[in-house]
Amino acid sequence: MMPTPEQVRDYIAQGLNCEHLEVSGDGAHFEAVIVSPDFEGKRLIARHQLVYAALGERMKAEIHALSMRTLTPAEYQGGING
Repeated sequence: MMPTPEQVRDYIAQGLNCEHLEVSGDGAHFEAVIVSPDFEGKRLIARHQLVYAALGERMKAEIHALSMRTLTPAEYQGGING
């Protein structure tokens, strides 16, 4: 069974401290905007690794593709979200 965007959102929220989290997708391919203070001081690859860690094995078994924008709260509030 393919996950819904809401399930993917919940998976991420359970494993990562998020101040803002949006997920859309079709069951196999998803897009996410993730705002977390955990991203402070981290490069893009480290931010993505935090999200992958939150998703765990679901990334291999259920989610075939995830495109994400990972922002700190300051980046999101500063208008870098558009």
